[in-house]
Amino acid sequence: MTIIVADTTCGLPRDLLAQRGIPVIPQVVMFGEDSFHDDKEMDTTTFLQKLKASKSLPKTSAPEPPLYFPIFKDAQEKGESVIVVAPTGKASGTVRSAQTAAIEFPMLDVRVVDTLTISCNLASLVLLADDMAKAGESADAIVAKLDDMIPRGRIYFLVDTLEYLAKGGRIGGAKRLLAELLEIKPILQVKNGQVESFEQQRTRKRALARLVEVVAEQCPGPAGESAHLCVIQVEAESEAQSLAAELKSRVSVSQIPIYELPPAIVVHAGPRAMGVGFFVK
Repeated sequence: MTIIVADTTCGLPRDLLAQRGIPVIPQVVMFGEDSFHDDKEMDTTTFLQKLKASKSLPKTSAPEPPLYFPIFKDAQEKGESVIVVAPTGKASGTVRSAQTAAIEFPMLDVRVVDTLTISCNLASLVLLADDMAKAGESADAIVAKLDDMIPRGRIYFLVDTLEYLAKGGRIGGAKRLLAELLEIKPILQVKNGQVESFEQQRTRKRALARLVEVVAEQCPGPAGESAHLCVIQVEAESEAQSLAAELKSRVSVSQIPIYELPPAIVVHAGPRAMGVGFFVK
């Protein structure tokens, strides 16, 4: 048996993770001197309340290596392998934390996979890996499948303001000010594990319409369920539902899950962020 380990940046609902028995490692969110694990100590709703009341932008930190110890210890005692499906190492220290934890268990087969992605695409990879593990696939087969999927992942998203990305060092302050002066709604992408600009639109409505066009262009026709198309949102549930409905009418996908962005991502994206994630052929 292979144990799949996730973390909260995947955004999968806690009840789904518990139902599947997938261990989930929390990220750390810090408001000044106070730090919180974003699994049981702070959900997205609570985080947003504190964010809007805070005078300074909170920070995030990767999970501490000892958080992996109980999972690794249990797997070692049972003779199981472990695959940590981790968010991009270019924006998170989670990969490094898991690798550091694995050093303490030299007799355990631990694979730490840097997915070069976050959020809904990370969620899709976690679920895919868990399905394969429960079907009895080997750790080698699961890692090979993930390695095949990773370069085909696409995430496009829009933010209501570039303030949070600028303060978090993800974009330059000059770019933020220029976008605000021109009243631009930029569409961003996760590319090679990093947030980059994709294109710009003048209104949020037009930016959302463009997301649909991008999916229809890159994820057409027979892509079907293998595209693992999903929608992400925070404080934009109604818009996300409308976006998912529009996507269903444009591509051959019957189910499009909508995932709420977790605190560790909202720190950088800010309220009312929305996006889509999928895998091309």
